[in-house]
Formats: sequence, C-alpha cells, structure tokens
Amino acid sequence: MPKVLVVDDAMFMRVTISRMIEEWGYDVVAQASNGKEAIAKFEECVPDVVTMDVTMPVMNGIEAVKTIVERNPEARIVMITALGQQKLIKQALEYGAKDFVTKPFEPERLKEVIDHVLTL
Repeated sequence: MPKVLVVDDAMFMRVTISRMIEEWGYDVVAQASNGKEAIAKFEECVPDVVTMDVTMPVMNGIEAVKTIVERNPEARIVMITALGQQKLIKQALEYGAKDFVTKPFEPERLKEVIDHVLTL
C-alpha cells in the first residue's frame, strides 16, 4: 500500500485530499501545514509520494521540493497549485517535482497523476 504525505497550509484541503487518497486504498502516513514541516515529516515517514501545495507560510512548496529532492533524489512529489502559478510550477519541476495538479481539480485527475508518479 503506497504511503502518502499530504502537505497544505489549509486544514480543509489536507483533510479533503487525505480522504480521497485513503478511499483509493493508499495510506496517508502524515500531514504537514508548511514546507518546513513537510521536510521533517518526509524524513520521518519516507512516503512513496507527496502532495505539495505551492503557497504556504514559513516555507513554500517550491523550497520544500528543492530541499527534499536534494536530500532524497528518489522523492516523488506532486505539486498542487492554484491557477496562474505556471512560473512556480516550472521552477518546482526543475527542482525535481514529478508532476502537478491545478486547483480546483477532479479527484480522478489527482488519482491519475499519483498513480502515474508511483510508476516512475
């Protein structure tokens, strides 16, 4: 069962994404509300995939991706972004994020992306 770390500063989004992921039979091993927490949780849980919000307090998702991938090049991170953040997404992909989903998204789209990233 794939282990997932859900990162978003909005509790509502963390709960929503976690529920979806658990319904698909994946195991949400941790949640984080900012990039700094995400790095710590990643190192603690070593998930198979991470869903990472872009805009967060303390440390944004772009910086978190950079740090996680530098420490663990095998990390599989899916960015979850608001519309109009194409420049940031390009940067996240350059830093090693594997794919992205734009909010608002259909659950099927997120599942498709996570399933794909798990095969990489």
